[in-house]
Amino acid sequence: MEVPAIAAAYEVPVSRSLRRRDPRQGTRWGRFVLIGVALAFLAAFVLLPLLVVFAQAFSKGIGVYLAALSEPSAWSAIKLTLTVAAIAVPMNLLFGVVSAWAITKFQFRGKSALVTLIDLPFAVSPVIAGLTYILLFGARGWFGPYLQAHDIRVVFAVPGIVLATIFVTFPFVARELIPVMQAQGKHDEETALSLGAGGWQVFWHVTLPNIRWGLLYGVLLCNARAMGEFGAVSVVSGHIRGLTNTMPLHVEILYNEYNYAAAFAVASLLAFLALLTLAGKSLLEWRQPELKHGTRRARADLEK
Repeated sequence: MEVPAIAAAYEVPVSRSLRRRDPRQGTRWGRFVLIGVALAFLAAFVLLPLLVVFAQAFSKGIGVYLAALSEPSAWSAIKLTLTVAAIAVPMNLLFGVVSAWAITKFQFRGKSALVTLIDLPFAVSPVIAGLTYILLFGARGWFGPYLQAHDIRVVFAVPGIVLATIFVTFPFVARELIPVMQAQGKHDEETALSLGAGGWQVFWHVTLPNIRWGLLYGVLLCNARAMGEFGAVSVVSGHIRGLTNTMPLHVEILYNEYNYAAAFAVASLLAFLALLTLAGKSLLEWRQPELKHGTRRARADLEK
């Protein structure tokens, strides 16, 4: 018999301490508080600035907005940004697949060093990376005299921008593929080899279908960083208007010139591209939920 029933039978007052409290009530309120704090933070630091960008971009009308985007220097910055991303992303795609395959499928000396080098752009400031390219390929750099003698321009030109972008973005594809390929193991590839398949057949018909969602996920992240990179590109570009300015650099120049409408117009285009990337990322996570919860193994596992 329950305590309240016994107390009622014998007319004994029940102490409040004996009354059972629903433990879910505190959990429910805690959940509401945490969700409210998260939504408030998201609204204040993500949604509100995003709304301000689009509001300022269209503040003077659609005509001014389209004029700012069709202006020659803006159009040149847009084309350069897309060109650099179109070069850097496929190269990082190739590097990511090769490095992830080597790390997860083979044992070799220097594996730990390779993993460390993949993580290097996460630890080095993009500005330092851009300065490194200046010291290597600049007029007074290590290879500067040779490049000048053969009329080859790297820094303050498109090649330097591409190199800097590749450096800051090359971990993304590899770091998405490594945990996926580790989780899959070697069983499928070994089975295909035992049945007489060649190396390329194993890659195209076994490995690639198994990693396609992780590969697309890494490409999306890599592309987003390539289009939005500022620090390293700012150092090596030279800020030559109409020639070496990407979209982020063009936004900075317009803002410094107090041309706010044009600056926010170009910034809104970058924000729109970021939203498209976010939509693609969410779609991939919906199609493959394990991408959202994928974890990396400990570095010691990679060094075995």
